[in-house]
Amino acid sequence: MGAYIVRRLLQSLIVILGVIVITFIISRVIGDPVALLLPPEASPEQRAYLTKDLGLDRPLYIQLVVYVAKVMKGDFGHSFRHQESAMKLVFERLPASLYLSFVAVLLAIGVAIPLGIISAIKRGTIIDRIGMTIALFGQSIPAFWAGIMLIFIFAVQLHWLPPSGYGGFKYVILPATTLAFFVSAATARLTRSNVLDALDMDYVRYARLKGVPEFVVITRHVIRNTFVTIFNIVALQLGLVIGGAVITEFIFSWPGIGRLSLESIYSRDYPVIQATVVVAALIFVVINLLVDIVYIATDPRVKRN
Repeated sequence: MGAYIVRRLLQSLIVILGVIVITFIISRVIGDPVALLLPPEASPEQRAYLTKDLGLDRPLYIQLVVYVAKVMKGDFGHSFRHQESAMKLVFERLPASLYLSFVAVLLAIGVAIPLGIISAIKRGTIIDRIGMTIALFGQSIPAFWAGIMLIFIFAVQLHWLPPSGYGGFKYVILPATTLAFFVSAATARLTRSNVLDALDMDYVRYARLKGVPEFVVITRHVIRNTFVTIFNIVALQLGLVIGGAVITEFIFSWPGIGRLSLESIYSRDYPVIQATVVVAALIFVVINLLVDIVYIATDPRVKRN
């Protein structure tokens, strides 16, 4: 167990290091920071001074080493647009993204897991076909379209909920529902698949042959034995939601890191872009690592390869 955790930690560090290097390469390929920071009428002397001050006159490999060393300390530099620490801006927006993601995943769990279980139990029936059609529909809906439709129906037409902004619980309902569409669809299909696998196991057939009530078979033998897998699915979906809520946050003017990254891309604010990408990748890697540890600790059937 200990060797497995150490190996997974090393793999996670390699992934994070790879993300850091990629963000550095992209920042050097897509534009010159000096051209962004100085006005067009700046003199060559001013450009040369700023180039030296930013360390851009050094060889590329030295710039990379310096960049990685600073990032390891949490220093991504200052935002070109806000003139504040890039990491500070990300940390200020991160709680809003976490809040939105947790609510979205909770909504998805409340719909997807019962839908997946019922569809598996009623395999091949009209209930199963309707449930999986709904799940397929949810996976096919673009996030921007779902968000716009929810705003049109519940904010513009019915006036039940605010169309955008950040505040009390009513402000999170529409953006969380938008995110939950895709999460619940994928979770329902994966839940159905895992429950179907459990239903075909010998211990389930044996329990039925013994005359164990169907409700007990489903709750004690099927759902209980698929809980860890379903938990892993939900946890990984949470990581994806945190890192992939850019469009939803922009549509609903939600002040999270997704909207911050999109605004930074528009203004070519490279330090903030780098900080948001690395932080989102770090969150996903940490969640993935924790899921693997929980999975290997709770399911002895899994080999620690």
